[in-house]
Amino acid sequence: MPINELITGAQRDRIQGLELLARQVVEGFCSGQHRSPHKGYSVEFKEHRPYVRGDEIRSIDWKVFGKTDRIYIREFEEETNLKATLIVDSSGSMGYSGKRSEVTKHLYAIQLAAALAYLMIGQQDGVGVATFDNEIRDFLPPRSRNSHLRAICTVLQSRAAAGETEISQVLGALAKKLHRRGLLILISDCLADVPKLIRALTHFRHAKHEVLVFQVLDPDEVDFPFTGRIRFRNLEVADDHAEVDAGGLAAAYRAAFQEHQAALRDGCGRCRIDHVVMTTDMPLAEGLANYLATRRRMA
Repeated sequence: MPINELITGAQRDRIQGLELLARQVVEGFCSGQHRSPHKGYSVEFKEHRPYVRGDEIRSIDWKVFGKTDRIYIREFEEETNLKATLIVDSSGSMGYSGKRSEVTKHLYAIQLAAALAYLMIGQQDGVGVATFDNEIRDFLPPRSRNSHLRAICTVLQSRAAAGETEISQVLGALAKKLHRRGLLILISDCLADVPKLIRALTHFRHAKHEVLVFQVLDPDEVDFPFTGRIRFRNLEVADDHAEVDAGGLAAAYRAAFQEHQAALRDGCGRCRIDHVVMTTDMPLAEGLANYLATRRRMA
């Protein structure tokens, strides 16, 4: 899946303009020592994995194909400047889109993930991706090759928003797959039990990972503009819906939402986790640029 099917040329140009800035930011996230990928870096065989469209043909293990009649890729551990993993929420709630946005939260999330992957691979950093709903659905370990960007975009594009989720359980399962410390970027609406979510993220911090949370929300979820009697449908559970007086519910919803956001913001702050809120009516490249600029000033 080409990168231009997820992010536009104008967005890529805007991101490229941030390359030096983002390099300073990204390298600042890294906890450990990483040898330079620019010269003399080595590769060490790790394992086989099934072929994904976009993988380089030269990475196919033809001996395994001859024995099993199945296509597998030889995976290698690369010594790169940084290893980052994009953790993208594909649960049903991410499928929401209100009238003020042209995209669903899920499409915005995968476009953001593609933009981050494009940025970091362009800087010779290794990037991987994990998609999830109530379990991990796809997982590609970090690689820094240009061809890996196509594989990441293919995985992101192939997953539709559906199903329930429990983010804390998914993060616990993902921790078993991450053997080297690096940068973890969670992209989700984070509409979950905040104490459980913070505990799961804290586990990664204790393992010396750096963690960044991009919370993707629709404007409707922020200010609840509804009035009159409205039928709300649960996007994660089939045939679950309720008809309510939206006007009478608005004040209670806004108070609960603000309480949720304050708890999430405070929990991330205590754990030194960046919490970045992006609404789907916000131009993606501008939102990312603003965050990176803010991060540099804080550093």
